[in-house]
Amino acid sequence: MNFDQLEGKWKQYKGQVRENWGHLTDDDLQVIGGKRDKLIGRIQERYGIAKERATEEVDAFMRTLHEQPAHNIRDPNEISEEERGGRARSHTAGGR
Repeated sequence: MNFDQLEGKWKQYKGQVRENWGHLTDDDLQVIGGKRDKLIGRIQERYGIAKERATEEVDAFMRTLHEQPAHNIRDPNEISEEERGGRARSHTAGGR
């Protein structure tokens, strides 16, 4: 993923950014808006690290970033019986 894609889908990915850099505030995330240079700058400020290190961290993060389906939507066929709460079993329990 590149930063053009990140900027376009910032609302989806800012949670992952927040998980990676927990010292970033909601205001920081709003200001960053998916822009690489702003992310690097805010990481420098919040963590007191050099620009080179912040750049390395951001680039490493981008290499590992994967698109997550919206709201973790999965194929219903992939949901286990346990996740369904045993509903499949209850439909056959009456012997009908």
